[in-house]
Amino acid sequence: MIDQKKAEEAVYQLLSALGENPEREGLLDTPKRVAKMYTEMFAGLNEDPKDQFTAVFSEEHEELVLVKDIPFYSMCEHHLVPFYGVAHVAYLPSDGKVTGLSKLARAVEVAAKRPQLQERLTAQVATALEEALNPKGVFVMVEAEHMCMTMRGIKKPGAKTVTTVARGYYKENPDERRELLSLIRGN
Repeated sequence: MIDQKKAEEAVYQLLSALGENPEREGLLDTPKRVAKMYTEMFAGLNEDPKDQFTAVFSEEHEELVLVKDIPFYSMCEHHLVPFYGVAHVAYLPSDGKVTGLSKLARAVEVAAKRPQLQERLTAQVATALEEALNPKGVFVMVEAEHMCMTMRGIKKPGAKTVTTVARGYYKENPDERRELLSLIRGN
């Protein structure tokens, strides 16, 4: 649970340390607003992506399930600035065990709402899906732009980082993984 008062004090101290006057008119409520924003942006700290798979059904479907272009926003844990993009989540059901499609997007959202690394976010979504459904295969791909590369440092707006995790069937079968990538890319 986020300590709202402590967060407000920290923002106040940061503004002061930067040479700003936190008491001036435009900044008076900034510590409160920033603390409230971080409470929303880090809401995933209190949740497990695996717990999002509450709707699991038995269905005679053991072919690919893919939800692509799931938008997300997260915060780089190294600089506390945003990174954002889309996630593509696929699985190959086992024993007809499927989940509600929105649950895949919810797992991405929960994993993203915390100080995060893109590589970890990708793996957390794959692990959550694997643990919840025990599918034959899982594939997660995340494409994101990192503001720590856009606003500061190397300053390369538009550069995208792509991370993937392939498990089970998709790790063992490169041809199937290529076909899946083709579906994701729209080829």
